[in-house]
Formats: sequence, structure tokens, C-alpha cells
Amino acid sequence: MFGDPKEKALKKLRRELRAGTYSFIILSLLENKGDMHGYAIRKEFEKLSNGKIVPSEGTLYDLLKSLEKYRLIEGFWAEVGGRARKYYRITPLGKEVLEELRKEIKSVSRMTKKLTGDEYGWD
Repeated sequence: MFGDPKEKALKKLRRELRAGTYSFIILSLLENKGDMHGYAIRKEFEKLSNGKIVPSEGTLYDLLKSLEKYRLIEGFWAEVGGRARKYYRITPLGKEVLEELRKEIKSVSRMTKKLTGDEYGWD
């Protein structure tokens, strides 16, 4: 076993936490803003987090592929400014799953607030 155990654990747990959270955010963006291409989704992450949370292109596109695989979103090509771009939209199944995820997120949020004594959210 090489390396710092703390860093290994943090890396693994952050990766897992981010994958689920980012998927939730992508679904929410597509529901709220309509069809979007990958770059626009990435820019929304940046905007919403004041530049603190910006998934890498690789991470973002892996998540988009995964969400497509589970039929939560669908991709389609459109020409914009003479250039083909792949856009994504949330599917009816994606909306159903998103509603369930919202309930889960609210429950987790309530628990973390109780554990931290932070009534208004973290910095």
C-alpha cells in the first residue's frame, strides 16, 4: 500500500459524491433550461458555482453518456452557425428519476444541516 491513506479515501469519496451530484445537476439543468449542448452545460456549472465547480470535459461527457445509456437524457445533433453540435434533452423517464432524486437530495440536505448545526447551508 503506497500513498497517503487520507488522500486515497478523499479521492474515492469525492469521485463518488461528484458523480451523483453532477448527474443530478445535469438533469435539473436540462429540465429547467431545455435542450443544451455539453459546453453550455459546463458553463452553467461554472456560473452556478461561481467558478468553484467545473467538471472536466472528460467527466462531463462520461456522465452524459451514462445518462443516455440509462435513457434519462437523449442526445441529438443540430447545426448551429454552420457547425454541428450535439444537444441533450431530458426524457420523460429522466424527469421521473429527477423527481425521486430531488426527494433524496432534500433528505440528505436536512440530515447534513442537523449534523453540522448549519441552518442555512455550507460555505
